[in-house]
Amino acid sequence: MSIERPASPRAAATIDRTRASIARVYDCALGGKDNFEVDREVVEKLKTVAPEIEQFTVDHRQFLIRVTRFIAGQTGIRQFLDLGSGLPTAENTHQAAQRIAPDARVVYVDNDPSVVAHGRALLEENELTRFSPADLTQPEEVLADPIVRELIDFSQPLALLQLGTLHHYVGERSPADIMQTYVDALPSGSYVALSHFYDPQDENSELARRMEEIFVHSPLGSGVFRTRDEILGMLPGLELVEPGFSLLVDWWPDGPRMQDLLPAQKCLAGAVGRKP
Repeated sequence: MSIERPASPRAAATIDRTRASIARVYDCALGGKDNFEVDREVVEKLKTVAPEIEQFTVDHRQFLIRVTRFIAGQTGIRQFLDLGSGLPTAENTHQAAQRIAPDARVVYVDNDPSVVAHGRALLEENELTRFSPADLTQPEEVLADPIVRELIDFSQPLALLQLGTLHHYVGERSPADIMQTYVDALPSGSYVALSHFYDPQDENSELARRMEEIFVHSPLGSGVFRTRDEILGMLPGLELVEPGFSLLVDWWPDGPRMQDLLPAQKCLAGAVGRKP
């Protein structure tokens, strides 16, 4: 028996083909086809300072998959709140989680108009997965959203994924405050995964700042590279899972490293933490 999904007036947003979209730029860098010329221009500009930008984006996706498999396979958690789902790719959160735990429930949150239609179509036949067009930078809105509450039980531990999102946030409220609100709402035993553009404050800082310059002054208009302390400030009171804060490629890789890291790969970092 199918479950009726609640409708949302927020889903009727219009796609603006003259402005770059975070989701479409990532789709382009991942080799997807759901993007426009303005999005491809951002990727081409990034290639002038970081020719390996596609790998930069792939690392984000692979980190998401490894984190999801870890949580689904080893923690007993069966509910995931994925903030900033992006466009469909070869392996999405619900696919990675449900391959290990078929009863895993997943709610995606993304208000990018380019994502909404794709998200609803992708999940049409998956009754353990929902899509909410709420604004992930407004945690109070997300936490109270009926679509989120339909599938996520906040009295039980859950996994909150904030991957590749807050470096694109532009607003007065600090990313640390946004994350504090989310963490405060989670029950004990929950996990939080965060990935972010990273300024390593070493010989690769110059590259980080050059990429930031491209992001901020492109049609996308955002892309801040933050330091270790700034990123860790977004994981308040959490016990970090080994190896703690690390480059994304160093967080439990799938096998031994056979090649040297590309410079841009040293400008992506994150962590997974458990709420005591």
